[in-house]
Amino acid sequence: MFFDTHTHLDDEKFENMRGELLAELPANGIAPIMAIAADRESCFSAVKLAEQHPFVLASVGQHPAAAQNMDEEQFAELAELAKHPRVKCIGEIGLDYHWPEDTDKEMQKYWFIRQMELADKLSLPVSIHSRDAMADTLEILRMFPRVTGVMHCYAGSYHTMNELVKMGYYIALGGVVTFKNARVSHEVAQYVPIDHLLIETDCPYLAPEPHRGHLNTPLYVPLVAEKIAALRHTDTEQIAKATRENGMRLFNITQKGEYEYE
Repeated sequence: MFFDTHTHLDDEKFENMRGELLAELPANGIAPIMAIAADRESCFSAVKLAEQHPFVLASVGQHPAAAQNMDEEQFAELAELAKHPRVKCIGEIGLDYHWPEDTDKEMQKYWFIRQMELADKLSLPVSIHSRDAMADTLEILRMFPRVTGVMHCYAGSYHTMNELVKMGYYIALGGVVTFKNARVSHEVAQYVPIDHLLIETDCPYLAPEPHRGHLNTPLYVPLVAEKIAALRHTDTEQIAKATRENGMRLFNITQKGEYEYE
């Protein structure tokens, strides 16, 4: 079984195929999956998917690109939704400085910190988005030593990976690791400790080879595991088993009945 720890199945790109796709996943050995939120609307849709499908678990959170739309009323709403029993994570949250002309760094930091505070209060892990902002991301993560989580779609260096692992964070690799020119991701995949490794698709984005440039789905997460296995000179089954166990541990999926797929 493969655990896809980061999906956006509520995306409109899946509108005409979502039901059929979700029905296929357990039969293809892909369960559970995390439905990750990015804005107010997707917080509710992620929870709805988790309510409707026993192998789907949800997060709630505001992506840094949505920070300009946040206010205290929305934050209170998010905090209440985070108490839902199917919610296992606060995310995706973090910092994104990729488009400096459209980036209010201080606002992003403010809502990142507020959501880290919420995760700390509720004892929930976090799913971190960090793009061109690793120094500030690390600074904020260090403010919350009791919080752990996953660095989603990790694109940082081997050195930073080691620092994150020491802080208790997991490293999630997705379709990028299958790209031929992804030298840094290949190095991280080879040397990240196996007990801190996760796999994801980030669907509908970043489809792995040989589907690069096309619609991504959780059905492709085995390709990520296969590439990591090749880089580590092991078999795909070992990567699938280890990353699934890691995801279950990180998201505290232990109570009978909260995750079922048979």
